[in-house]
Amino acid sequence: MNKMLEEEDIKSVFILRDRLSYLEKENESLKQEVLHLKRQIVLLQAQESNKRSVPKTKVNTSINNNGSSQEKQIVAIESSFSRREFPVSLAKTKDRMSRVPKPPPTPSNCLLTEQIASDKEAKLPPPPPPPPSKLRGLSKNSVKRVPEVIDLYRAMTKRDSKQERRTGGLGIQVVQNAREMIGEIENRSSYLSAIKSDVETQGEFINLLKNEVENASFREMKDVEAFVKWLDEELSYLVDERAVLKHFPQWPEKKADAMREAACSYRDLKNLESEVASFHDDLHQSVYVSLKCIQTLQDKLERSVHSFERARESAMRRYRNFKIPWEWMLNTGIINQLKLCSMKLAKLHINRVLTAIELNESSENEDLMLQGVRFAFRVHQFVGGFDEECKHAFQELKKIGEQFCL
Repeated sequence: MNKMLEEEDIKSVFILRDRLSYLEKENESLKQEVLHLKRQIVLLQAQESNKRSVPKTKVNTSINNNGSSQEKQIVAIESSFSRREFPVSLAKTKDRMSRVPKPPPTPSNCLLTEQIASDKEAKLPPPPPPPPSKLRGLSKNSVKRVPEVIDLYRAMTKRDSKQERRTGGLGIQVVQNAREMIGEIENRSSYLSAIKSDVETQGEFINLLKNEVENASFREMKDVEAFVKWLDEELSYLVDERAVLKHFPQWPEKKADAMREAACSYRDLKNLESEVASFHDDLHQSVYVSLKCIQTLQDKLERSVHSFERARESAMRRYRNFKIPWEWMLNTGIINQLKLCSMKLAKLHINRVLTAIELNESSENEDLMLQGVRFAFRVHQFVGGFDEECKHAFQELKKIGEQFCL
């Protein structure tokens, strides 16, 4: 088996070597074609210059009698032409002129500033309110720890010694076949030529974008999202953004990446909040399917929040330095809203378990009860307590759960 693999590798090497020699010959022929095009351009320029310098009545005689002088002029122009620097792919770069970027979107705070400045008699706005507490939406008045959750969880789990089996998919290492390199080598020559063309022709365009990125300052995340969308649309004009911009060391890569990261993180969390807030339990589904859907949403929510909190401190420092809004990253911001959504899932989960037990939808009521207690405990620890509605739902669950603990 190993011998067959070695033979296939040797064949692949020979194929690659033949393909490389073929590409080298093709490259030489392309160079000759470019030289031929250059000579044609020189000839056309020489004829055009002769038409302008000689009167119309003497054009024919000068062309017939002064052939030697015309050849000298062509040689002189060609020598000056050869000293110029032309792009590698003249036919392709002829259509790609230097791009002029569209103006970036105007931040909403600038529009508000102009409106206030135009009104000379406008009163000064009131001072901002004091900074909110650590958990504004989850204050002690609205969310309290419920010790009964922990007690009931321990009582139920003591009776159930089953361990949840979690299986993870094994990563399959993908081995790249040597034959796939042939197509990559064929496309690389034109790809590098296109990158070089953008580096030579789009310098002014990139400098304009650089100034916009460096001067960008925002107060609201919606302005950051609009700016990032505009920037990505402009940079999509380049053949390969990363490959072209690495030739411009003055490009503010760190700030551009920070804006993209902030916009993407904010958008993902807002989408998750909308997904959980709009979730409704379908009573026509079986109880196990409904509970699985709720648990999947809670898994997704916890993963997103924990991942966000791990990178929050370093991200906030970078956002401050680059004048990107960072207040939304505090516990009083979007994290607070996501935890409120988590309590909504807890209420849905508890109510569905209670309904299933009352209607005898399943013969394993004790298992359903255990699932409800586990999920309530999980959300209680994640949020840091329950609000009044969630606490009331749990009290109903506790009444039934105590019967199973007897």
